[in-house]
Amino acid sequence: MRNSKLPVFKNILLLLLFGVLFIRPVFAQNPELKQHVAELKESMVENKQALAQYTWAEQVTISLKGEQKKQQHFQVRLGPDGKPQKTSLDPPADPPAESGGRLKKHIVEKKKEEYKDYAEQMKALAQQYVPPDKDMLENAYQQGNITIGPAAGAPNELQLVIKNYLKPQDSLTLVFDKAQKELLRIQIASYMDDAKDAMNLTVQFSRLPDGTNHVSNLVIDGVSKQLKVAIDNSNYQHL
Repeated sequence: MRNSKLPVFKNILLLLLFGVLFIRPVFAQNPELKQHVAELKESMVENKQALAQYTWAEQVTISLKGEQKKQQHFQVRLGPDGKPQKTSLDPPADPPAESGGRLKKHIVEKKKEEYKDYAEQMKALAQQYVPPDKDMLENAYQQGNITIGPAAGAPNELQLVIKNYLKPQDSLTLVFDKAQKELLRIQIASYMDDAKDAMNLTVQFSRLPDGTNHVSNLVIDGVSKQLKVAIDNSNYQHL
């Protein structure tokens, strides 16, 4: 005797399979989200091309536990590969004054190098998020990892929240001016090699007279080491 429950079981499986196959495409067909992602990708390309025609001044300030430890100044422009090329504007640093014994000096220098390397790793990670990459945005969109909605407490602003952008469980929040359709700021919650080693990033954008959008201020916060890197860009000049 055939089991009368078998056809019902097959139908349930087919319904589940149908649902799994079609859930993500329905999400991806949100026309408003699709439009904003397309506009964002286009603006990223246009701004990068426009910034290639500029040079600007960059100030980098490194602080540890709230105390400023180092400040550097650079002249910056984008190279043929689209990556920043920097020329130092600072005079050669004076050699550190001798103090304490050889062992103490070795410990101090080792600690300085450790934090210097960590700061460079923070900046390198930040560059993987800012500016957002158009291909990674498209991938996040296809994976259903982007949501759209109003920014809290700001009715004239719209935000895109991207999960798992670069690393599992990270988040990238882009906030736009709805009327001007320009990027205002980015907030990033990520981490270094270990998920417990949190890195938070806040980016503010400004507009040049010709409409080019650029990073005016960027703050990277290495939470576990209480190390902060602040980057300020100014004095944009046409080449």
